[in-house]
Formats: sequence, C-alpha cells, structure tokens
Amino acid sequence: LSSSDARVNDVRVLHVDDDEAFAKTASKLLERVEDRLEVVTRHDVEAGLAYLESNDIDCVVSDHDMPGRNGIEFLAAVRQRFPELPFVLYTGKGSEAVASEAISAGVTDYIQKQTGTDQYELLANKITNAVGRVRAERARERHLEAIETAQEGIGILDEAGEFVYVNRAYAELYGYSPEGMLGMHWSELYPDCELEF
Repeated sequence: LSSSDARVNDVRVLHVDDDEAFAKTASKLLERVEDRLEVVTRHDVEAGLAYLESNDIDCVVSDHDMPGRNGIEFLAAVRQRFPELPFVLYTGKGSEAVASEAISAGVTDYIQKQTGTDQYELLANKITNAVGRVRAERARERHLEAIETAQEGIGILDEAGEFVYVNRAYAELYGYSPEGMLGMHWSELYPDCELEF
C-alpha cells in the first residue's frame, strides 16, 4: 500500500473519557489490536465537541458518567451536528436504562467496560464495522448519484427481468417516471418485438 492508500483505510477515533489514565491505556490497546485505528483522547464533552468541529473523525467512543454533560448528552450534541458519525458508548455503567436511552438517542453501538484486554478487540471490531458500514453507504450513494445524473439512460434489472432501478434519462425515453418503471418487466417496453434466443 502506498501512504495515500493506507490513509484511506485508516480509522480516526475520538475517545472521550474523564479518566485520563484509562483513556490513555484504552487508546494504546485499541491501536495495538487494530493497526488501522488512530485514537485521540479528550477528557470531557466540551473538549470532544471542540475537537470534532476542527478535525476529521470516523468514529466517536465515549464514556457515560462524566462531569458536566454525560455520554448520552454528548451523543445528542454529536447527532445534531454529525448525524451519520458512528458513536459507540463505552461505559462502566451498564444498566438497561442507560442502554435504552442510548439506543433512543441514536447510538451506533453500546459496550460495557470490563476487566482484561479482550474487550479492546471487541471494541475495535465494533468501531471498524460501524465505520465500514458508513463508508460503504457513502460509496453507494455516490454511485447512485453518478448514475442518476448521467445523461445516458440507465436501467438495472433483477434476475426476473424486472426493473429495480431506472434513472430519469432512461424513464423519459419511454415516457415514464423512474418510480413508475420499478417492478415493470423489460418486455413491457417492447410489446411488438419478437425475440429469438
């Protein structure tokens, strides 16, 4: 991999935890179990929000119980500004009430702190999977946008020969809206055509 290829695959993580020693240790262990991770730490919600405003981050990992605003309040603030940013609540407070509140607030994942180092492999997997899903969705949206804005007519069929996607240019060729062609069999566009196989 070239250095530019390596950067594309890197995952920048912001870890917010008021326990500075724990945050430092967790960051080192995360980077050790998954070498694509680059972890920066902040020790309160305000510092975390300030860092997010001026840096590209792929995922936030946050404790719940912190002075000032807690992890759920941090999540709510992040969702207002960065609605798609993966956010993992990584907390020592493992109650169903906290988990339920986190899910309602739009948390990407939730993991309870444990003793031992196995938890960092699990956390690293949760981070890379969440970031992978977001990156794949963004790539899919870019591809669909490119197809939609293409001047050429483009239609995509399923195995049964029915349209599952039609861009505007293709639909207009046949006098339909894109939505009106979904589920239509391609042969309906050529009713008088005799096909030989």
